[in-house]
Amino acid sequence: MDLGLRGRTAFISGSTAGIGYAVAAALAAEGVDVTINGRSPDRVAAAVERLAAAAPDVRVAGIAADFADAAAVDRLLDELGEVDVLVANVGVFGLDRFEDVGDDDWQRYLDVNLMSAVRSARRLLPGMLDRGHGRIVLVGSESGVDVPGDMVPYGVTKAGLVALGNGLAKRTRGTSVTVNTVLGGPTWSDGVAAAVTSVAAAQAAPVATVRDAIIGQNTTSLLGRFIEPSEIADLVVWLASPRASATNGAALRADGGVLTTML
Repeated sequence: MDLGLRGRTAFISGSTAGIGYAVAAALAAEGVDVTINGRSPDRVAAAVERLAAAAPDVRVAGIAADFADAAAVDRLLDELGEVDVLVANVGVFGLDRFEDVGDDDWQRYLDVNLMSAVRSARRLLPGMLDRGHGRIVLVGSESGVDVPGDMVPYGVTKAGLVALGNGLAKRTRGTSVTVNTVLGGPTWSDGVAAAVTSVAAAQAAPVATVRDAIIGQNTTSLLGRFIEPSEIADLVVWLASPRASATNGAALRADGGVLTTML
């Protein structure tokens, strides 16, 4: 299906691997010129090379920056210029006892998971409003709705992302600009795979056994497996397209049925 995105431009934060890379690849396959981002210049260059090889008909660029550093974000946005689609994907997560998370750790969660989207949207949304079209998609998590007790900072910042998307959407009234949030569920991203591999090594157990046990412990999962990054990307790309013109200010689920509420 042609989603009507050919010729548009997009920026995806945190996109050298995992969900971000899957989003960039899916947008590029739709004919979108994409700019990706990561902290490591080498990883950014390698991801640009892979994307360009897979989508030779579009322009692929990359900008290295740490979204925990406000000055680095400003420099990135200066270099980036205007884009039609902003996908705020960058994020950090971890399993921690609430009592053990200090102020500096909280600040990094806030800077990367929430302020990254604030700083990007603050710079890019006005241009979209002036042009009368544009898309902002915030990559959130089901943990922002049902906050895990061992991931409180992550859940709190992802809840803030939902609120941010809802509030920003109210500024788009009467335009063809939309702002939406995707609530992803347990996803087999590179970061999750590394964490599960580490746990498996500590337990001297096969990775597949530990992976399946984690999902098995999540009794509300209707999917019964980890979500693939490409499955999250499919929803993000649809929201970025003109076909999603009537969806604005929403938090849409790609959570595999983990959340049990009807709305």
